Amino acid sequence: MAIHAHRHGEESNDRLQQRFKGQVQRTGLLKLLRERSRFKRAANKRILRMRALKREGYRATNRKKKFYSNM
Repeated sequence: MAIHAHRHGEESNDRLQQRFKGQVQRTGLLKLLRERSRFKRAANKRILRMRALKREGYRATNRKKKFYSNM
């Protein structure tokens, strides 16, 4: 994925740099590179299931709070 910016007429260096920076941010390239910069060990099935159960518990509590607003 090549990102490049050419100067338009009498465009200043600062404006050219801002335009290039905007192009880079829109592609999401930096976010992807930051994610890949550190090794993340894959979570095993047991851990994933425990997280899912915990999440469901939080959601159930929030639904109850939403329904019974005085809790």
